[in-house]
Amino acid sequence: MSPLPSHAELPVGAAVAGTGASTRGADFVSLTKPRLNFLVLLTTLAAYYLGSKDDSTLLQLLHTLVGTALVAGGASALNQVWERDTDRLMTRTRLRPLPDLRLTPRDALVFGLTLSAIGVAELGWFVNTLASVVALFTSASYVLFYTPLKIRTWLSTIAGALPGALPAVIGWAAATNTLSIEAWTLFAIVFLWQMPHFLAIAWMYRDEYARAGIPLLPVIEPDGRSTGRQAVLYAAALLPVSLLPTVVGLATAWYLAGAFALGVVLLVLSIKFASTRSTADARRLFFGSILYLPLLWLLLVGDHLAH
Repeated sequence: MSPLPSHAELPVGAAVAGTGASTRGADFVSLTKPRLNFLVLLTTLAAYYLGSKDDSTLLQLLHTLVGTALVAGGASALNQVWERDTDRLMTRTRLRPLPDLRLTPRDALVFGLTLSAIGVAELGWFVNTLASVVALFTSASYVLFYTPLKIRTWLSTIAGALPGALPAVIGWAAATNTLSIEAWTLFAIVFLWQMPHFLAIAWMYRDEYARAGIPLLPVIEPDGRSTGRQAVLYAAALLPVSLLPTVVGLATAWYLAGAFALGVVLLVLSIKFASTRSTADARRLFFGSILYLPLLWLLLVGDHLAH
């Protein structure tokens, strides 16, 4: 692991003085970003189910989900260790445990590394080596590639979409012990979906990102034309890619029709945002994208169940 950047720190214990055990426990849980990682587990679950065979067991699925949750939670904690100084400069993140000095960076670092190691080991021991390796690569690319790039270039958004899409590959690898075309089809869907989702967030909080010195696209091009254009381009690319599960044999024409309808809605929301570049339309795109992915998985799994 690359050395962490130097930061001014309080003496160990000063950051958590006066907090109770329950509050401290809640702070450690918050380091794992449980709400954000819910979509990670949903993606892993859907991919596992789609790849599952007759010999797949509920216990193996459980180990897949627990191992993935631990790796994702550990990566989130390590990400917050890196970003504690920039988090302190943004209203939406300044009350996280590290910038608010409720936990020390050392505690969070040990916590994140421990969760990640246990998660990788669980996948390797109870599921298969391939799923474990993919999970390790996911965590490493998120923490060591995406996180440092975030303060250097707007291309970090694309870099972050790589580990963000790999939970689909973890789920498929756990069920099949392969990295076949189906796994990469699911990966491509999640990869492209993330871009309008993250661009909407970047636009809504562009002033905070600018104050923290994070050069996301809305910060370096404040008129928002490039942000809107890219949101439309990625949503447009997602539309045909979301239909590929039918092409590779994962779904039928029933899924095709539903996925097309969802893709059109997301594209319309992206076009609306690009035309107005308003915070309200960015928020609509953000919430629309949040609904899009679970609904797409529901369509795909439901189609698989029915046929």
